[in-house]
Amino acid sequence: MNLINRIFSKKIEARADNYDRYFERLSGVSGVSSVHVNASTAESVSAVYACVAAISESVASLPLDVYLRTENGREKAKDHPLYDLLQHAPNDYQTALEFREMMQRHVLLRGNAYARISFDNLGRVVSLNPIHPDGVSVLKASSGSLVYEVTDDAGRVSRLSAEEVLHLRYHSDDGILGRSPIAVARDTIGLALAEQQHGANSFNNGTKLSGVLQTDQALTQQQLESVSRQWNARYAGTDNAAKTAILPNGLEFKPVSMTLEDAEWIEARRLSVEEVARLFRVPPVLIGDLREANYSNAVELGRYFVTHTLRRHLIAWEQALDRSVIADRTRFYCEHNVEGLLRGDSLNRAQFYQIAISSGWMTPDEVREKENLPKMDSNNATAQSSSDS
Repeated sequence: MNLINRIFSKKIEARADNYDRYFERLSGVSGVSSVHVNASTAESVSAVYACVAAISESVASLPLDVYLRTENGREKAKDHPLYDLLQHAPNDYQTALEFREMMQRHVLLRGNAYARISFDNLGRVVSLNPIHPDGVSVLKASSGSLVYEVTDDAGRVSRLSAEEVLHLRYHSDDGILGRSPIAVARDTIGLALAEQQHGANSFNNGTKLSGVLQTDQALTQQQLESVSRQWNARYAGTDNAAKTAILPNGLEFKPVSMTLEDAEWIEARRLSVEEVARLFRVPPVLIGDLREANYSNAVELGRYFVTHTLRRHLIAWEQALDRSVIADRTRFYCEHNVEGLLRGDSLNRAQFYQIAISSGWMTPDEVREKENLPKMDSNNATAQSSSDS
């Protein structure tokens, strides 16, 4: 038994059952639609998938650098061991983008994301390996420290201390475990799933909703089953759509269910897109709902997405890395570069840079650096300065 097990075994066992019940509450049946809702079923709703993709892809693709505080401000700490992990490959089988995208998806779909931190003999971080949240139980010892109980695919259980785990939480109400929008708003996702299934069933039945076959004649149970079986075989399903029904003597078909138009199914589907977008705080325009989009508000919606949606997730990443991975936080820290997402169109940027250069708080080379252009040589810079004067 390792040191973590010896220290925490008695206190951990007393809390494990409570956390198991907590995890069971993270998924379940929607009370409104009676549909089972969990991370997997929720992703089958296109709006959920689009929201998760919009946030996780944006977070993962933004530059995430390690900086060193200097007397004149700061500079990129390219010699820091974490720098290369965040820029290129945090482990042996993932790129930095794949790792961060996976972790962010775990946060959004399950409320928590975990990665095991591996150190070398000198205490330097050498890898970050993601751990699937479904195999993790977070336990709290009497001392207040957290222990992470990890179950692998083979059923083996190991325990990691808080110093060995990078833990991202979303909307936690106890400071230990996060909560996903899917778990909190299960009925909203369940309703979207039910509407989706309703449409699928309707088209699967040839876009004709159910009805009754009516007759004045008395039929035996065997005759009833035969009629039902023959009706479904001949007229149900998309392959039989629009066929003309031929009924035996005395049988009459009477539809009794609402049509899709009567149920306002299409409008309900649109409302579900808005509801899901509201859960994840994503502008509907960014997940393909273009009803409110126009040329004038496209740039502002992008800025809104960065400020009101991504900002919280970016800060969560930065603070979690600073706390768990960076030993000397007085000198080093992590920060995303969101400049590319906040930039306006070419005309607005040109006017902004012109004011910045003429006011003296930016140089032409600093402007070119932001636009990913090489520095001007001294001759061109002199010529440019002369022409400006």
